[in-house]
Amino acid sequence: MTMIIGHRGGRDLWPENSLHGFEQLKALGVEGVEFDVHLTRAGELLVIHDALLERTTDRSGPVADLAPGENRGIRLKNSSDLYIPTLAEVLEVYADTTLELHVELKADAAGTPYEGLEERTVEELRRHGLAGQCMVTSFGERILHRLAQVAPEIPRLASLNHDHAEKLGGLEAALTRLSGLAEVIAIEKTLMRDASDTIRAMLPPERLGVWVPNTGDELRYWQAQPLRQLTTDRPDRAVAIRQETQ
Repeated sequence: MTMIIGHRGGRDLWPENSLHGFEQLKALGVEGVEFDVHLTRAGELLVIHDALLERTTDRSGPVADLAPGENRGIRLKNSSDLYIPTLAEVLEVYADTTLELHVELKADAAGTPYEGLEERTVEELRRHGLAGQCMVTSFGERILHRLAQVAPEIPRLASLNHDHAEKLGGLEAALTRLSGLAEVIAIEKTLMRDASDTIRAMLPPERLGVWVPNTGDELRYWQAQPLRQLTTDRPDRAVAIRQETQ
């Protein structure tokens, strides 16, 4: 059975990367949740996708510049009371579950990895006793290398799309490089469909994921394919389609 992973907590259902969304996701019958982590200069681990605030909040500027506790005064868009959560708050939501947590480590607004983000994130996962149900993820080879050094026991996932594959020397070169760094390669749906034969010749289904199919037709198609997981903004729809076909 293909695992269903709620992308950013189910971003088409609730404000993305919100505590409300993370709480609601628990009741849907998915196997996992994906969310993103940034590190501020003050040392806080915040769960938000972009390195800049303006797309998803009522503020602007770099996430890295936020002072300790300032995240609680920032409102997520399409909400009146939801703020940027800390990593600790999100982990507390899932402390009593068996969901697989896909923790994506992000880079700053210039695309530079945060110094110490890998160590700080792993420390928090271990402190909450959740390292055993986590998969740490990234687009960046440098981040994946560092994760392998600081937490070899925690599985890693590498994300890949057309642009990233080209930067790594083409699809086959990218798959070769990333497959040595991560147990799972999650591939953007268009690239996965366009190059399925090449990808499947290099990696078995249990090492492959796809992101982000959201429509009914897409979800039906990908759930019929041999894959470890699919990551979707509509986990409710994915679960309903799976129930229809069982």
